[in-house]
Amino acid sequence: MIYLELFWSFLQIGLFSFGGGYAAMPLIQERVVTNHQWLSMPEFTDLVTISQMTPGPIAINSATFVGIKIAGIPGALAATFGCILPSCIIVTLIAKLYLKYRNMAMLQGVLNSLRPAVVAMIASAGISILITALWGSGASILLSRTNWLLAAIFVGCIVLLQKFRMNPIWVMVLAGVVNTAFSLLTGK
Repeated sequence: MIYLELFWSFLQIGLFSFGGGYAAMPLIQERVVTNHQWLSMPEFTDLVTISQMTPGPIAINSATFVGIKIAGIPGALAATFGCILPSCIIVTLIAKLYLKYRNMAMLQGVLNSLRPAVVAMIASAGISILITALWGSGASILLSRTNWLLAAIFVGCIVLLQKFRMNPIWVMVLAGVVNTAFSLLTGK
């Protein structure tokens, strides 16, 4: 039954996505694109973009989006519930334990050792999405296949976000306006 499959897939994502939504992206990609082929890689990239533009955590937005695409509203409910259930249980338990043992050196050591792994998961998701955006799904990374407009928009967004600390929402709006304007001017 598809509802159970959606619930189980997103339960696993919710259970193992330490570090938040961005760290969950490789897990979501593996389940949704690779294992079940519910989405293609370009659709997954669109999913990430849509999840960024809507309020709420990216993993929950992704679960809702995939659930609706695969099985309508009941599918969205199954996937979303599967995604949030582990967090609700784990956060409740960890909050109790953390409040009791927060000054323990071993706990601090465990938390410190998880940080590099979380950064690696976020970087992995970002690189996969960047490759799809600049070279297309399944394409080789060749200079001749590079979408230079999107590369320029990417670099411009990095500069606006890092150097000028521009609001991410305005950066996304500006990126969309630049791409749309270029498309209208060139007819592409």
